Amino acid sequence: MARVSYVSADAVPDGDPHGVAAALRRLPDLHVFGMVANASSALRPWLRYGGVLLNDLSVDPLLRELVIMQVGRLAARYEWEQHVGIARAAGATDEQVDALDRGELTAPCFDARQTATLHVVADLVRDGQVPDDRYAALAAHLDEREIVEVMLLAGHYLGLARMMTALRIDPDDAAELGAIRAST
Repeated sequence: MARVSYVSADAVPDGDPHGVAAALRRLPDLHVFGMVANASSALRPWLRYGGVLLNDLSVDPLLRELVIMQVGRLAARYEWEQHVGIARAAGATDEQVDALDRGELTAPCFDARQTATLHVVADLVRDGQVPDDRYAALAAHLDEREIVEVMLLAGHYLGLARMMTALRIDPDDAAELGAIRAST
C-alpha cells in the first residue's frame, strides 16, 4: 500500500494555482502521476522534463527505452512494466526484452553500442561508479551529447524508481502507447 495518497484531477487541493488538475486530465490515470502531483508546484515542470527525455533527445528511441528498462529492471519494476510496450514500439525485439529481463547484457541480440550502454547504466544504478574501461566502451559508440543524454535518462528514471520504492507505489497496468505527451 502506498505511503502517500494519489492526487486525482477531481480532488486537487487548495485552488490549484499550479494547474495540476488540467495536467492530470491530459495524462493516463497512473499512480506515478498522482504520486508526483502531491508536489503540486513541481508536477508540470517535471512532466515537461520527462517529455523532453521521451521525445526530444538525439539518442535513438530504442536505446532510450533500453536505458529506462535497465533502470526499471534493477531499481523499480513499475518502470519496466510501463516501458516494455514502448520499447517494442521503438524496435526492441522479444529476444532483447527477454535477455535484458534475465540480465544477459552481452547477449548476441544487443549490438556493441547497446551492450556498452546497458553496462554503464547498471553501474550507475548500483553505485554510480563507472569503471574507465566501461566508459571507454560507451564513448567508442556514443558522442558526448548522447553520453550525457544517457546519464540524464538513467538519473531521472533512477530518481523516480527510488521515490516509487520508498513511497511504495502500487502497480498499474501499462499505459497505452502514445498516452504521454511532452506538452503536459
